[in-house]
Amino acid sequence: MSQFLNYEQEGHIVTLTMNDPERRNALTGNSAVPEFLAAIDRIHADHSVRAVILTGSGSAFSSGGNVRDMGRYSAMPGMELRREYRLGIQKLPLALFNLEVPVVAAVNGAAIGAGLDLACMCDIRVAAEDAKFAESFVKLGIIPGDGGAWLLPRIIGLSRATELTLTGQTIDARQALEWNLVSRVVTADQLLPTAREIAGAIAANPPHAVRLAKRLLREALHTRLDTLLEMSAAFQVMSHQTADHQEAVSAFVEKRKPEFRG
Repeated sequence: MSQFLNYEQEGHIVTLTMNDPERRNALTGNSAVPEFLAAIDRIHADHSVRAVILTGSGSAFSSGGNVRDMGRYSAMPGMELRREYRLGIQKLPLALFNLEVPVVAAVNGAAIGAGLDLACMCDIRVAAEDAKFAESFVKLGIIPGDGGAWLLPRIIGLSRATELTLTGQTIDARQALEWNLVSRVVTADQLLPTAREIAGAIAANPPHAVRLAKRLLREALHTRLDTLLEMSAAFQVMSHQTADHQEAVSAFVEKRKPEFRG
C-alpha cells in the first residue's frame, strides 16, 4: 500500500498532503488514519513546527469514507464495528483537536462526508473557487460518526448544520464563505500561497503564545466563562514569563523586528 500522507517541512511550517487522488483521498479502507496520527505525534515532538497546512492532491480534498469498503460493515458484529470506529476514524478528531499547533485546511476540491468533517477539525479553512462541501452521511443511510455533529454546529450554527446534515446537500465555496464554513475563497492557483501566507503570519508570532491561545479557543467551545478566565489567568502568567514575551516588549520599545525562539 502506497503512502497516503506526504509530510513536508519548510522552516516552521509543515504541509500535509493527502496523496491518494485515484480514490479522491478517502479516509477509510487504507492507512490514512494511522498516518495522520503518526504525523500529529511527529508535530507534537518537534517544537520547531509553528503551523500546519493540510491539503489534498488531485481534484478532491477528501471524499470521506470509502464507500466501496463499507459493505463489510453490515456483516460485522456490532461491538466489533464499534471498536473499529473508536480505534480508527474517531481517533482523528481527538488528535487534531488536541494538537497545539494551528492547522490551516487548504480545501482544493470536494470535501465530502468525513472529508468535510476533516476540514472542520482544522482551525482555519481556505477554499479554492471550485471546492464543494457536503455532510452527506444521510445519503448512505448513516450518521456522522467522526465528530461532525459536534464540530459543524460550532462553526456554522445549529440551523445550517442541521440543514446540511439532514438533507445531505452539497454547497459550493461561495455559499461556504457566506455560511462562515471557510474564511476565504481564492482561485485554485492562489490556494496554497494563501494558506502559506496565513500559516506564515501565525508562525511569525511567539509560538508559546500561539499554542496557548489556540488551547483557550478550543476550551472555550465547552467551558464556562469563569472557568475559562481562570485558565486564561494561568496561561497569561506563563506567557509573561517567557523569553519571547520579553523579546516582544524589547523589540517594541527599541523599534526593531523581534526574533522569537520558542
